Amino acid sequence: MISVRSFALPQPARAVRWIVATAALAAVSAPGAVDAARMSRPGAYDGTWNVTFTPQAGNCHASNTLPFMVSGTRVASAGGGKVTGGINRSGSVAVRISVGASWANGNGRLAGNEGAGRWSGIIQGDRCAGVWQAIRS
Repeated sequence: MISVRSFALPQPARAVRWIVATAALAAVSAPGAVDAARMSRPGAYDGTWNVTFTPQAGNCHASNTLPFMVSGTRVASAGGGKVTGGINRSGSVAVRISVGASWANGNGRLAGNEGAGRWSGIIQGDRCAGVWQAIRS
């Protein structure tokens, strides 16, 4: 008969395993430790992006350029309206822009120092849609 005791780890190996497990648990359970490490690391898309919106449908005719700020996984305004949104590691971005009563939702992708996508919304009371292009400044 084989005893369970014969498969038990020797005492030094068991002690090392418990020390490693305890240290890992302490690091994960420390309030904000993981988030602080993640937030302090710059994102691949961080910086100011100049985004040009070009209408293709609806009664909107003028192109507009707005600066966006990307920091980590967040997208915000860098001046000119309210911008909220996010970006993931692969560069997929989704935003909502509002200026007064006008608003638009957009999505697309950033890669390197450029990006492009589509948008749609209500601009000065008219339903419009189009494309956007971005360049990191």
